[in-house]
Amino acid sequence: MEPNRDTKVTLVDLLDRIRDKGVMLNADVIISLSGIPLIGINLRAAIASVDTMLKYGIWEDWDAAQRAIATEEQ
Repeated sequence: MEPNRDTKVTLVDLLDRIRDKGVMLNADVIISLSGIPLIGINLRAAIASVDTMLKYGIWEDWDAAQRAIATEEQ
């Protein structure tokens, strides 16, 4: 897959791509005072539609639990 740059991409195109493919965010945050690190935080987030997450095997347990709850309510 080759990256490409399209200068005419709209916000709707971006949101559609995120919904369809998903995005992984990794961030390291270090809070320091006078050059001394006090707190280190490692953040990871997956942003995608539920269908995309299920397609890649993320949230299978959540999906099964939600379906069981919906079945019990009916």
